This record gives sequence, structure tokens and C-alpha cells, in this order.
Amino acid sequence: MEQLAVTAILKPKEGHEDDVRKVLQEVLDGSRNEEGCVQYDVHQSIEDTTFVIYEVWENQGAVESHINSAHYEKYRNDIGDLIISREVYKMKKLD
Repeated sequence: MEQLAVTAILKPKEGHEDDVRKVLQEVLDGSRNEEGCVQYDVHQSIEDTTFVIYEVWENQGAVESHINSAHYEKYRNDIGDLIISREVYKMKKLD
């Protein structure tokens, strides 16, 4: 199976940037320790308040395990009221 990359783009509600950063830090720590995680990075735009999560997983099974993990479930519960939008793209690498 091939590696999968996941990019999530989050736009926080005004005044909740620090809360979003805290939630993203928590999910980052748990995700990097998961089996099958190749890369997991969180970025914040220098132009606005947008956050971007960039993940690389060994395969689809690793992505599914991540989505079913306790720290991911906590992230989804915690982030919902803090953001105005969340876009997620699952991608494969083109050679």
C-alpha cells in the first residue's frame, strides 16, 4: 500500500486562535506517537489566522486507526465550537 497525505485547513473563530492552537498542540503530540505516522506537522499562516495540519501516514489503515484514536476524538469534540471552517484533503503522491 502507498503512503497517504492528509491536509486539513482550519479557520478559527475570531478571538479563538489561542484555543485552536492549544487543541492542535494536543492532537499533534498524540498523533506523532501513533504507529503508522510518518509525519505530522501543524502550521499557522503568517498572513492570517489560518491553521494547516499536514500529515503523512504509512497507509489507509494507519489513517483509519488515527481517526479512531482517543486523542483524535477529543480533538474533534474540542475544535468544533472554535472554528468557522475545516477542509480536509486525503491525497496520494504522484510520481
